[in-house]
Amino acid sequence: MARALYIHWPFCLAKCPYCDFNSHVRENVDVARWQAALLADMRTEAELAGGEPLTSIFFGGGTPSLMPPALVATLIEEAQKLWGLAPGIEITLEANPSSVEADNFAALGAAGVNRVSLGMQSLDDEALRFLGRLHDAREGLNALEAAQKAFERVSFDLIYARPGQSPANWREELSRALDFGTEHLSLYQLTIEPGTRFATLVRQGKFAPLDDDEAAELFVITQDMTRAAGLPAYEISNHARPGAESRHNLTYWRYQDYVGIGPGAHGRRHGVATTRHKKPENWLTAIDARGSGCQEERRLSPSEMAAEALLMGLRLAEGVDLAALAMRTGFAANALIDNVQAAQLETLGLVWRRGERIGATPAGMPLLDALLARLVPDALVSA
Repeated sequence: MARALYIHWPFCLAKCPYCDFNSHVRENVDVARWQAALLADMRTEAELAGGEPLTSIFFGGGTPSLMPPALVATLIEEAQKLWGLAPGIEITLEANPSSVEADNFAALGAAGVNRVSLGMQSLDDEALRFLGRLHDAREGLNALEAAQKAFERVSFDLIYARPGQSPANWREELSRALDFGTEHLSLYQLTIEPGTRFATLVRQGKFAPLDDDEAAELFVITQDMTRAAGLPAYEISNHARPGAESRHNLTYWRYQDYVGIGPGAHGRRHGVATTRHKKPENWLTAIDARGSGCQEERRLSPSEMAAEALLMGLRLAEGVDLAALAMRTGFAANALIDNVQAAQLETLGLVWRRGERIGATPAGMPLLDALLARLVPDALVSA
């Protein structure tokens, strides 16, 4: 049964040049219409993926902190009616650190949000300008202070491995970030995604990404510093105090069911992958026509589920329980990975095996894409 709910708010004040998420800039948003549409989408999914109380709700985007707090409260109340909320539920909202949005933090906390993920992205003004952010470093720090007062749990994001960034520069920035004492940090290497403004600028020769060896050095620095500070990596880019991991994101990485509503939202229920219309206007039209924004529902084959679960689960420090995955998919545990490759990678210190559980070592994590290509059998990927 689905125990996690994702709600997508697709609107932003501006499109960041590195962003390939489903985000859109619109001059006006009819909040009443959007409330009615999101409620309809939620009710339709609840009929198909009801059952156990929710353990997490995640408002993602876009920029959900632009949502009126009253709308957030209404959606949480409806989720409670449809599913029920488990004791200690995690309710996360992604926020940008502009002063306009920070002014809403207290009201969002009162609406039921108890965890915020703050898109700081850097503590340096020049880097923020390069990343196309609308806030400066001081505004970001003020928003962080406001978030720590308004919410029980706080995480924030930084983007590193920026062009020209030195190890010394990253050590200094990460040290400052760790000093703020949040329980969770998401630390992402800058990647140039197809279709983004940055991809165009790189193609035009306007800047060059940091090379792989330099980025790998910064990754090692990141792991060492966060581990020493008591926030070890529990996923390749996410670091938390033990017990403070994002429960919602663990739902994805552990390949559990979740409901996704709103434009472009993905979901998974009872072995069916759901995808919603990406363009806000198309999603609204679908809601008006049939009460659901769903564009596609696709039954996943056992081999697809196994391959996806491995690709997601091997990102985690805890790795993948092959015996449990075998029970879910019908495969024998020893058929889920290439055991010859796994043995070779274990000898190289890139993979660990403990009973039926397998994962990437700290040395293997920077090479995860290459490891996955060797570990996941072709029969699963190509089926």
